[in-house]
Amino acid sequence: MSSRVRKRIGVLTSGGDSPGMNPAVRAIVRTGIARGCEVFAIYEGYQGLVDGGDKIRKLEWEDVHGWLRVGGTLIGTARCMSFKTHEGRLQAAENLIKRGIDALIVCGGDGSLTGADIFRAEWPQLVQELVQMGRCSKKEVEPHQFFTIVGLVGSIDNDMSSTDITIGAVTSLHRICESVDCIASTAISHSRAFVVEVMGRHCGCCGADFVFLPERPPSTDWASEVCGVVERHRAQGKRQTTVIVAEGAIDAELNPIKCEDVKKVLAEHLGLDTRVTTLGHVQRGGAPAAYDRNLGTIQGVEAIEAVLRAKPNTESPMIGMRENQVTWTHEVAEAIRRKDFARAMELRDPEFAEEYAAYISSTIVDTRSIKLPENEHLNIGIVHVGAPAGGMNAATRVAVRFALNRGHKPIAIHNGFKGLMDGNFEEMSWFSVDGWNAKGGSELGTNRTLPQSDLGAVAYQLQKYGIEALLIIGGFEGFKALQQLEAARDHYPNFQIPMVQIPATISNNVPGTEYSLGSDTSLNAVTVCCDAIAQSASASRRRVFVVETQGGKTGYLSVFGGLATGAITVYVPEEGVNLERIRKDIDHMRHLFKSDNPKRSLGRIVLRTESVSQTYTTEVLSQMYMEEGQHLFDSRTSILGYIQQGVTTSPMDRIRAARQAYKAILYMEEKAKGALGRTDDVRAAAIPMRICNDFDSAVIIGIKGSSVIFTSIREALRETDMENRKSRKAWWWSYRPLIDVLSLKVAHANGIPDWTVEKVEEALRSIECDSRYY
Repeated sequence: MSSRVRKRIGVLTSGGDSPGMNPAVRAIVRTGIARGCEVFAIYEGYQGLVDGGDKIRKLEWEDVHGWLRVGGTLIGTARCMSFKTHEGRLQAAENLIKRGIDALIVCGGDGSLTGADIFRAEWPQLVQELVQMGRCSKKEVEPHQFFTIVGLVGSIDNDMSSTDITIGAVTSLHRICESVDCIASTAISHSRAFVVEVMGRHCGCCGADFVFLPERPPSTDWASEVCGVVERHRAQGKRQTTVIVAEGAIDAELNPIKCEDVKKVLAEHLGLDTRVTTLGHVQRGGAPAAYDRNLGTIQGVEAIEAVLRAKPNTESPMIGMRENQVTWTHEVAEAIRRKDFARAMELRDPEFAEEYAAYISSTIVDTRSIKLPENEHLNIGIVHVGAPAGGMNAATRVAVRFALNRGHKPIAIHNGFKGLMDGNFEEMSWFSVDGWNAKGGSELGTNRTLPQSDLGAVAYQLQKYGIEALLIIGGFEGFKALQQLEAARDHYPNFQIPMVQIPATISNNVPGTEYSLGSDTSLNAVTVCCDAIAQSASASRRRVFVVETQGGKTGYLSVFGGLATGAITVYVPEEGVNLERIRKDIDHMRHLFKSDNPKRSLGRIVLRTESVSQTYTTEVLSQMYMEEGQHLFDSRTSILGYIQQGVTTSPMDRIRAARQAYKAILYMEEKAKGALGRTDDVRAAAIPMRICNDFDSAVIIGIKGSSVIFTSIREALRETDMENRKSRKAWWWSYRPLIDVLSLKVAHANGIPDWTVEKVEEALRSIECDSRYY
């Protein structure tokens, strides 16, 4: 590879400022440099593109240091009416040609991306006009006969149809949940009702009593609907009421619904002390959540690759969630205008309809419309197994309430399988799980005891309490518990019932799913802690922190924590650690500190998974960094420990918990219904009336891409590394090379023999940007 600049790429952010834009720009800059390109920031969005001059500035590697932790957009955004005119776009084209920029990456909403698409379509005509007008010479425009534009979808509203998630939407949801959780505290104290206006829409995870959405409008008699729901909830003993009103909320006749209208109804019809809170731009603020940092990073890398792949006849790609194909938001708006609300739901992400159904069925007391016939009612046991994880309580809440609405009897089993053996059972009521959606840990109690320790006692207690279906919520111990129960069915007929495990562990190591409940909560806890540590490291200037994460024998937390926090390197069980690797990493670290600006020397972070090595412990690694640092830097350790389990469950874990618990109950019903009437005359007195002993009646419910899937325990065992307690299919491992790419000083010129542009290209080719993370 020659030293010639491969491409000159411009990057701009436009529309609203969306958390996650800065991580995207950082990834674009660093990946571009590592791939032999020059990257120019276009400040103030399209206005900067039209103004030119110092609004278009080249960015170097260290210019984007620390951008992962900053919300908004550091290169600015502004409304630009002039870009909507032909003359404005002509001026923008001239500015780009004069600076030698031949590609543009735009991060924004639908209006911004529509403008970019118009600009690309007009480009040949604009170039021709500039030559005819004498504003550019033929020689100047010769390298710019075609122009590449790549779009990234950044919007807190998640309002781009046919894309599962947009950059910034998850962080916005964090702000909404934090705010509504806080509002709930004061509402309970005063027994008040709060009407909260939000920009987002996944607000069921806040535990709101009622949600007004444009895609699912209530009838014109919505006042009666909301009052009926609130009255039923208050009758259950609930002291507070929360109603969420999304911007643009309407009724079935497209009449707008405003917060003040809802307040008036609650106050006048129910006599509730009601307050209105408009969250407004607080939803855009704060540091990006881990999910948005990694989403912006991964999409930023892919945007550079899309630019380098582009040919003259290549359509402008939009880097989104469904095979990089995105359609415009106005399709949703048009469907709503036609009152085709079913179509509007279809255009949203595939999870939306299921999430909404889970919200309705677990939030609104319903004793009639979805109740099953009495002969299909089940006694459903719910048990937590293994270490606590965010989302356990949220899943239990939805399972209990949906089960009650269906006519089932949900029975909590306290203190895991140890409690089950001791007969620690409790029938759950609607109000007994109120507020559990936000609570971390395990309200039922959990431990690592497995059924194998006393299968007879387990069978006896299941028979004694008439358990006809079992929901296991837990990590790898939950997986092993399900395996043991399924394997013992021939000896213990009481295990011949539908059994479903919802994976819940911060390690994200359960086979049969790409995400376990708690992994997102933990990742955010790691990110927040590392942000504070990085701040300390930078304040101390020349300091390296070796930070230890949990995760057992899997490096998920370290890899995605490293991406989210800008770690220089990670040590994970999947690749191990040895002296040669440590030597190279210390050489790299010395190079970075030597090249720092003396007036602005930076602190840096290394992440280490707890089980990567018994010899090269966190303390030993830190001492080696200190000893070999040649006085360029010193080193400290930080062991995050159980803080990684999190305090409050993250919105993503709440959403996933609700969706999986809802689907798990439906799956149990289906399996039990198929077994009605099946009995064994010889052992009839010792077994339930419903016999479920086929392979797919003992399953793990999981997430694959945007779909919820069920995998039998026998099938899951085929992909399981039992010795190391994890799946052999670590989809996330393909993103490991990004940490090395994004932590390098200009890769092809930094003097590290192992890293050349060719090596960077090889690393990037190994990354599967196939939407599984995002």
